[in-house]
Amino acid sequence: MITANTSRLFLVVLLVGLGGGYRPLDCAAEQTEVIEIDSRRELFVDHFLIDRLVDAQLLLHEPRDEGQVLAFDRPWEGAFVGYCTVIKEKDRYRLYYRGNPRSGGDGSDVETTCYAESTDGIHWKKPRLKLFEIAGSKDNNIVLAHVAPYCHNFCPLLDTRPQTPKSERYKGLAGTSPESGLMAFVSADGLRWKKLQEKPVFYDQGWIFDSQNVAFWSDVERRYVLYYRKAVNDVRSIARATSEDFIHWSEPTQMSYSDTGTTIPSQHLYTNQTQPYFRAPHIYLATAARFMPGRRVLSDEQAKEIGVDPGYFGDVSDAVLMTSRGGSRYDRTFDGALIKPGLGLHNWVSRTNYPALNVVPTGLTEMSLYVQSDYGQPTAHLRRYSLRLDGFASLHAPLKGGEVITRPLRFSGKQMLLNFSTSAAGDVRVEIQDAGGKPLPGYTLADARELIGNEIERAYSWKDTDDVSSLAGKVVRLRFLLRDADLFSFQFR
Repeated sequence: MITANTSRLFLVVLLVGLGGGYRPLDCAAEQTEVIEIDSRRELFVDHFLIDRLVDAQLLLHEPRDEGQVLAFDRPWEGAFVGYCTVIKEKDRYRLYYRGNPRSGGDGSDVETTCYAESTDGIHWKKPRLKLFEIAGSKDNNIVLAHVAPYCHNFCPLLDTRPQTPKSERYKGLAGTSPESGLMAFVSADGLRWKKLQEKPVFYDQGWIFDSQNVAFWSDVERRYVLYYRKAVNDVRSIARATSEDFIHWSEPTQMSYSDTGTTIPSQHLYTNQTQPYFRAPHIYLATAARFMPGRRVLSDEQAKEIGVDPGYFGDVSDAVLMTSRGGSRYDRTFDGALIKPGLGLHNWVSRTNYPALNVVPTGLTEMSLYVQSDYGQPTAHLRRYSLRLDGFASLHAPLKGGEVITRPLRFSGKQMLLNFSTSAAGDVRVEIQDAGGKPLPGYTLADARELIGNEIERAYSWKDTDDVSSLAGKVVRLRFLLRDADLFSFQFR
């Protein structure tokens, strides 16, 4: 049986004609284990479920730039705001970020942890919390201060572990050096924080922690998971550790990457922003910051023109998408940028275009991710980018047609729900086969109805039924046929 932690097989390309021909599989010659998907939603962000692609591809989609949503314009915030985290809890969105009006001095007492909130994830406000005095006043939006070096990269999470005490619903990790390690913080309301204990909870053989140290409770692994930056051969990479209580952590494991087959990524990864996807938490999404040191775009004159700090225009960066299904491997199906630097010189400076941690829903059909922009400049701010739900990537085929055949799987549920989009001329069809590739009566291609439109959730039907409960618990393969269409996800329910 294959679980989320089992390493996937490599993509097998079926060499057939343009007509989309298909041959049944020879089970005696090709033994493939069964994937238990139960009623989980599955996204086409990797090749985990795919056995064969015919004239189709996995396509990365570009988020839509929705513009600036928050200026980092308070005196205690400034040009060097960084390491943003967005958390959605019920009808409230919370944003945490480092306040830092001047460069240098990582871990100094000048740094604070600031807070903003929203009811829709689009319009944000900075509440006057009156918790900490800065420059002689408590009239500010600061939730943590005077605990150097921990405000440098304080990274909170909403703890979804069952039986978590109310006083520890919110947790956080922070640290900058071998001496500081990672200190754990807890909070009942996400505003008033205290140390979980007086000594750090995690060390890594003298390694520094001066980036965002990301942790969450994994319902799949039944433990906390931590991802943090750790270089390999001077290339910024990512390591991982786990814990059952947020205090005692496993020995770290260096992550490996599907595109290189090693623990050294193909480019520097400055932040990893790994998170369980909120609609399919067994899939961990990483909206990582890809850092290109020494890749300079601006001249001295151009840097002066936009007012960027002299130390912050010698590099460039953007955002990439990686995925993991637990364990110590990232899938790099897509080597291109998820978010490219935008128009204008201000987008081509060092340490800008860094995504905030977490993708969150911002509508019935929409989700948002946030990116810190104009780093080291007077115009530093947060931007919002939007995608359709599940819309990071899709199974895509042109009008001439294409198809995908899954590996053997077992599901539970009565209906098959699709998140899809077609053109006016396009369509999606589904055939269900047995483990050997033989179409099952009533669910053959001849029975399959043409699905046309653009919907987040539509029950698929065949000629006589949309009920698949008779196949639940049996080993089947799915055959998706597409013409000028995108299939983003599917789920049995």
